[in-house]
Amino acid sequence: MKKLFIDIGGTHLRSEVWSENDVITEYIRSQEHGLLSYIDRVMLQHPDISFIGISYAGQVDQGVLVASPNINIDEYDIASAVKSRYGIPLKIDNDLNCAIRAEAAYWKSDSIAALFVGTGIGAAVIDQGKLVRGSRNMAFEIGHIPYRETPLLCGCGRSNCIELYASGSGISKWLTLYGREQNPNLEQLKNSIIAEERSIAAEFEKAVLHAAGVLVTLSNPEILVLGGGIVEQNPYLVPFVRENLKDYALNPSLKTLQIERSVLDNAPLAGAKLLENSNG
Repeated sequence: MKKLFIDIGGTHLRSEVWSENDVITEYIRSQEHGLLSYIDRVMLQHPDISFIGISYAGQVDQGVLVASPNINIDEYDIASAVKSRYGIPLKIDNDLNCAIRAEAAYWKSDSIAALFVGTGIGAAVIDQGKLVRGSRNMAFEIGHIPYRETPLLCGCGRSNCIELYASGSGISKWLTLYGREQNPNLEQLKNSIIAEERSIAAEFEKAVLHAAGVLVTLSNPEILVLGGGIVEQNPYLVPFVRENLKDYALNPSLKTLQIERSVLDNAPLAGAKLLENSNG
């Protein structure tokens, strides 16, 4: 029997169909399909799939999609819909909750926080070996903490989220506002001859430090893992956070803190593969 694992973010969807002898990988833009319509297409090609595990860049509670600022939703009660159509179990969790499972396994830590910066910015925490969920599985939605008022609008509908500064979508919105070419490469923006582009990069860095400081101060982990597409494209951000976090976090929380860059190829997808046997 085969298994389907999906990581869907605001920009891309990556899937893997696993069988005993093979892994079939697909990588597409996430806006090209709704999640259920994508599953329908894969099930048509592989009707013997027996389990689906999904990492989802949005708010998820007990198999139901609650909201996603960056993804179109074609079915909210996704787990029940798949069970009804195909008679197979589907487990889905927030992408950072999936990523933190994989990171905890890699770093062999039961006290770990993750801050991932890509299309959006998200966080997750494992404390004393248990995933911190909150009452509706929305703990540590750090991208939507109030930060500073802007002339922009976040995908959640507000205009003061930290994601408007510290994310790829935020960078794009500022570039559009200033009438600049779409180029979210931080190092190019940092070294630009255009003051507005340098300002976007500087504000991004301050917002990432603020988000990391809030996360560390509130969760007090032994390891903070930084990942996501923006961090992968701009590895200088890891030593930058190491050097400057002291001005943004409670000092006792930094005493033994280890700050690392994610070395997993795709931590959210790796975590989706752990969902089948996960109870927490």
